[in-house]
Amino acid sequence: MPRSTSPDSTAEPAAAPDSTDSTRERIVAAAMEEFARHGIAGARVDRIAKQARTSKERVYAHFRGKEALYGHVAAKELAELAEATRMDPADLPGYAGRLFDHFTARPDHHRLISWGRLELAGSAVADTGADPTRAAIARKLDQLRQAQQAGQLDPAWDPVHVLALVNQIATTWAAQPEMGTAAAEQAADTSTAARREAVVSAVERLFLRPG
Repeated sequence: MPRSTSPDSTAEPAAAPDSTDSTRERIVAAAMEEFARHGIAGARVDRIAKQARTSKERVYAHFRGKEALYGHVAAKELAELAEATRMDPADLPGYAGRLFDHFTARPDHHRLISWGRLELAGSAVADTGADPTRAAIARKLDQLRQAQQAGQLDPAWDPVHVLALVNQIATTWAAQPEMGTAAAEQAADTSTAARREAVVSAVERLFLRPG
């Protein structure tokens, strides 16, 4: 039976004819921009193909559908995020600062992730055991538990709560761009550095080192 090229297919990405193919790389770059701007439902494969200087047929030769293409792009971006913002459980304020820096420099990254949370929640794609987000969370929770055992983090905190709160504080400005605008206009110190310092200080005060 011939492979389906339906844009709504939730199948895993097809094996690429050549993983180093420049066409595939252009498709991924164009898809990143398209998904960040329009989400998954609003993204158009014809626009991705045009931006990538290829055809829709070539897009479907590499990826079986929009959700498969989104999954590939999101996994790539999450890997870059993990590399750029490595968590040191003994220095949660520093980790929060790195998250702030990343999303300040890459607001499109935050939008891309947010679209996936909104549109894929509860879907078969989101529930797959290969979900890179779940794997990253599991690794960080293990790091936090080890830090508690080593006396570097208050054991009274549930590691899940720690990770959720640190992430939320660090992405406060990325998740609320209207507050970023207000801060740039009305805060006592309107600089980006002041907003970063607020993030780092909040995490530092909330998760004081034991002793």
